[in-house]
Amino acid sequence: MAEIGKTLLDSGWLAARSTEVNEDGEKLTTTNPPSLGPKSPWIEAVVPGTVLGTLLKNKSIPDPFYGLENETITDIADSGRDYYTFCFSTHFPCKRLLNQYVHLNFRAINYSAEVYLNGHKIVLPKGMFRRHTLDVTDILHPDNKDNLLAVIVHPPDHPGSIPPQGGQGGDHEIGKDVAAQYVEGWDWICPIRDRNTGIWDEVSISVTGPVRIIDPHLVSTFFDDYERAYLHVTAELENKSTWNAECSVNIQVTAELENGVCLVEHLHTENVLIPARGHIQHTFKPLYIYKPELWWPNGMGKQNLYDVLITVAVKEFGESDSWMQPFGFRKIESDIDSVTGGRLFKINGEPIFIRGGNWILSDGLLRLSKERYRTDIKFHADMNMNMIRCWGGGLAERPEFYHFCDVYGLLVWQEFWITGDVDGRGDPVSNLNGPLDHDLFLLCARDTVKLLRNHPSLALWVGGNEQVPPKDINEALKQDLRLHPYFTTQLLSDKDSDPSVYLDGTRVYVQGSMWDGFADGKGNFTDGPYEIQNPEDFFKDTYYKYGFNPEVGSVGMPVADTIRATMPPEGWEIPLFKKGSDGFVEEVPNRMWDYHKYIPYSKPGKVHDQILMYGVPDNLDDFCLQAQLVNYIQYRALFEGWSAQMWTKYTGVLIWKNQNPWTGLRGQFYDHLLDQTASFYGCRSAAEPVHVQLNLASNFVEVVNTTPKELSDVEIEASVWDLEGNCPYSKVFNKLSAPPKKVVKTSEFKYPKSETAKPVYFLLLKLYHASDKTVISRNFYWLHLPGKDYTLLEPYRKKQIRLKTTCNAVRVGPDYELEINVHNTSRADLAKNAIHDEGKRDMGLLQKLFSRCGVTEDSKRGLKVVEMEGSDPGVAFFLRFSVHNAEAEKQDTRILPVHYSDNYFSLVPGESMSFKISFAAPTGVKKPPRVMLRGWNYPDGFTVFG
Repeated sequence: MAEIGKTLLDSGWLAARSTEVNEDGEKLTTTNPPSLGPKSPWIEAVVPGTVLGTLLKNKSIPDPFYGLENETITDIADSGRDYYTFCFSTHFPCKRLLNQYVHLNFRAINYSAEVYLNGHKIVLPKGMFRRHTLDVTDILHPDNKDNLLAVIVHPPDHPGSIPPQGGQGGDHEIGKDVAAQYVEGWDWICPIRDRNTGIWDEVSISVTGPVRIIDPHLVSTFFDDYERAYLHVTAELENKSTWNAECSVNIQVTAELENGVCLVEHLHTENVLIPARGHIQHTFKPLYIYKPELWWPNGMGKQNLYDVLITVAVKEFGESDSWMQPFGFRKIESDIDSVTGGRLFKINGEPIFIRGGNWILSDGLLRLSKERYRTDIKFHADMNMNMIRCWGGGLAERPEFYHFCDVYGLLVWQEFWITGDVDGRGDPVSNLNGPLDHDLFLLCARDTVKLLRNHPSLALWVGGNEQVPPKDINEALKQDLRLHPYFTTQLLSDKDSDPSVYLDGTRVYVQGSMWDGFADGKGNFTDGPYEIQNPEDFFKDTYYKYGFNPEVGSVGMPVADTIRATMPPEGWEIPLFKKGSDGFVEEVPNRMWDYHKYIPYSKPGKVHDQILMYGVPDNLDDFCLQAQLVNYIQYRALFEGWSAQMWTKYTGVLIWKNQNPWTGLRGQFYDHLLDQTASFYGCRSAAEPVHVQLNLASNFVEVVNTTPKELSDVEIEASVWDLEGNCPYSKVFNKLSAPPKKVVKTSEFKYPKSETAKPVYFLLLKLYHASDKTVISRNFYWLHLPGKDYTLLEPYRKKQIRLKTTCNAVRVGPDYELEINVHNTSRADLAKNAIHDEGKRDMGLLQKLFSRCGVTEDSKRGLKVVEMEGSDPGVAFFLRFSVHNAEAEKQDTRILPVHYSDNYFSLVPGESMSFKISFAAPTGVKKPPRVMLRGWNYPDGFTVFG
């Protein structure tokens, strides 16, 4: 018997422009299959992928994300749709036996297609976000020889054109189709010339017996304070045969214990009779599970997942089909908070303060992969975020994206394909009635719900971005996505007692991103702003009026290496600084930066240029380094400002935006090449579950505890370090406690008011357990007095401060795991300068500080020790690791991505920190990668490994 299961068709594809193919689909899949050759129009294709992705693979177009190359690529508005109508072709064997059935599956195509298989034609209907499942059992060759497949893919019906001034979604024509809207360009991305035409998601062949399993729905319910849980399951079962099928349907629930050992939590079988050629919806008896290991979002607990396996066996045939899904037991509730007016989320009964960001998609050309998704989502978890909003102008994200959100604990807000700019506003004014085909929109929406609904990370559905869907669509979504009585305090009268028979029924539907507890809740433009801010403004009560801001954005300049890797030399010119009569500076970027949507680091009339706070940069390296300093401050202050008013004013905030799906120069924590900016680590610091911070508006030291556990017997240590390496201020706040889910204001930080305060200084805050001095939270600031700036840091770059690093490396194949300790071995005259805020000397504090700074022994085997000599005492400021290919001859030698436990860090005299670094070396590299450490005081850097 042929093996039951799914086989991906993700290799061996060819493609050609349909107007250059002489044979029709019938001949291509019978007598004249395509082949490569010097005169052939066929080229190797990228499937899953898009037409532009295929053309780029074959170097038929320049890289649209490099410099201004996108402007040289023909736009579909100029060429016509036929230019980007492509034929994709492949071949595959498929052995099947009697009473086995084969389906050809397309998980998504943009936008419509004709499929030819062994000479047979099947027309696929329109819609970017729908699955196509074709029964090809009687079309396949019976003798296991190659089957020939050709797919002619047509672009969206209304690809639109790009007005000279650009704009949000071009001329908005794409909104007439059920497709991603960003492809006509936005204020953060260039237009995608083929509008993402292609077979952009997986293609597969699935073999089953007479009965197949379709879209099971898993729902968990809880009782007795989460000690008792039930798993509810409903699945569609289809009998392909001409005889009544007597089936036994089995559900197995398995938990993975340590060391790969699995524990079967539940095994249940039911007998079902399915009529010939029939479909049934079968709801199982609820499965009882005692004290399940719950799934928690990032920062609240473990992301426990069970494997739910459903199999069906048919009498006198055997196993017919199987389906498996990792599943998390958790309950999500959401309502409008009575105190703040913001939307409140509870997971397993616990309120969760939302700190996350907006997501478009991994890549503007839809070069999607599990590896990229894994990196993207782990980056978000590393930043201590707990929610990602999938913006309505982008994708219905793929199951792999949701899988890694399940694994790393990122709640997901998933929007449907409506945006205010393309569906009711804009220049020109767009069509308020949404897509032309409302039935198609709802079909795609319902299919998307079925595709994603079993993921515990999925938190809510939202009708659209800054817009509500047309009335009929909105009402249909409200009805389809209504909550089951188990999941709402408002009891509904409904004849369906089991929640798994609902389309979803377990999570809320909100009609728009600025309605019902988001922004002002009424749909007015009360999200944003999207530009540079004075850091202290984020803490002020006047900064934002409403309880939950779904979009607030700022700058996002990457490091200089990324600029050089994504632009030719003419793009390396830094902005001109034009000073106005009012004293404010306007930044004028070069044309490439402007094309890549650069956001300035100044706001004339409101915010003085934050780059110039550190002095006038001489070149790209200076500019990007100073930008990283601003990035760190800007995003740390944003999250800290929101956290300072947790539950009293705010329930959450989402930053616009986490990343760029192309080589953009705004609003990002990491760039398209997957190198983190300093804002990544400013966010990581500010969003840690327990955090010590300085309120930049009140100058009070605060402890933010977002966890459900009280912290007792903790202390805060505050120490100031000047540019001479001395400690003119130190204080311990002791006998503190931090109640769960509270912000504790401890005491005012008075150093800036002292007569001897330095114009520029460093502040180190440490929150630690009083009993064993274990550090819970560490936060490092560089600050200036009112009316001053950071220009004194420029001569500070010449300080030669001694550093010692030790590195221990473990390698398994291409994967490296490094643990690096960095120790600032310089010392200041502590007895002379350690004075606390009442003017009394506090030697004991500084002695405690250094006694907690352990140094790894040099003699420990396997450690590489590097020492940087220096005679100056002081803070080793703004240090940054990077990993490089020692064999690379090109200009950009970075190995990406790399996961760092922390980066862009500073060490006061005597202090040490340990870091974990993980990455995979490029294929074929023989020399060990080189890990570099650079910093404000170490512009040239030095090698700590390799």
